[in-house]
Amino acid sequence: MTGPDPEDIAALRADGDLTAYLISLTGRTPANPKPAAAEPEPPAYHIPRKGAWPCGTAPSGPTPPPCT
Repeated sequence: MTGPDPEDIAALRADGDLTAYLISLTGRTPANPKPAAAEPEPPAYHIPRKGAWPCGTAPSGPTPPPCT
């Protein structure tokens, strides 16, 4: 075999193996992808304030999300 035919390249591309094939030709190993950064979670505490509206309520407008 002297090289892949255009039909072979099309089949590799359709299967999603073209990148792995090209990397294997160079003798390299594919690098593992870095994990996505996790979004910081809101604090799990509530600071009570005397005379304030209860958590999860508002005097007018849309209702805020409830505190846990």
